[in-house]
Amino acid sequence: MDNISETGAISKEEIAGMELITFPGNIVVIQSLEGAEKAVEYLSKQPYIGFDTETKPAFKKGQTNKVALLQLSGGEYCFLFRLNKIGFPKCVIDLLSDKEIIKIGLSLKDDYATMRRLANINPNGFIELQSFVKEFGIKEASLQKIFAILFKKKISKSQRLSNWEAENLTEGQKKYAATDAWACLRIYERLKGITD
Repeated sequence: MDNISETGAISKEEIAGMELITFPGNIVVIQSLEGAEKAVEYLSKQPYIGFDTETKPAFKKGQTNKVALLQLSGGEYCFLFRLNKIGFPKCVIDLLSDKEIIKIGLSLKDDYATMRRLANINPNGFIELQSFVKEFGIKEASLQKIFAILFKKKISKSQRLSNWEAENLTEGQKKYAATDAWACLRIYERLKGITD
C-alpha cells in the first residue's frame, strides 16, 4: 500500500497540520425502541458496520459509569443509540451477536466489558482494527493515528471526555461520536480495497 509511511507510524506533530474531517453523512439519534428497530433494519442490510461506544468519564477513583452511547455507522447513516435512556434493546443485542454481520471497531475488549455491564451480550462478527492494521504494516494503535496514516486527514478527539449522559447531546458530541464509528468503517474499507 503506497500511502502508509515507511515506519508504519506517525507523530502528533504531523497530525496537527492535517485537515480536520468529520462524518459526512446523516446522524440519527435513537431514543426509542421503535427508532432502534428501524435503525437495526437498515444496518442489517449493510455489508459492514463501523462500531464504537461512549461512556461518561469518571473522575473519581473507583467510580465507573455504564456505557451511555452506542454508535453504529453504515452506508449514508450513523445511528447514535442512547443506551442511558432506552436501555439495551433486544434488536441491537441481536445485531451485535450476529456473526454474519461484520462490525469493525477499535479496542473492542473495553467496549465488550462496558456493554456487558448493561446487558447479557455475546458479541460476534467483530473485527478488531488494532490487530487488523498490523497486517498492513501499521504500528499505531489509536484511531486518530491510523486514520491519519491512511487518509492524510485528522479526526477530532476534543469531545472524548464530555458528558455522554447529558439530557441532550451537543452537535459537537454527535459529530465526534459518528466520526469515530465511521472512521473505523473507512479504515477497514480502505485496507480491504473496497473503496478508493
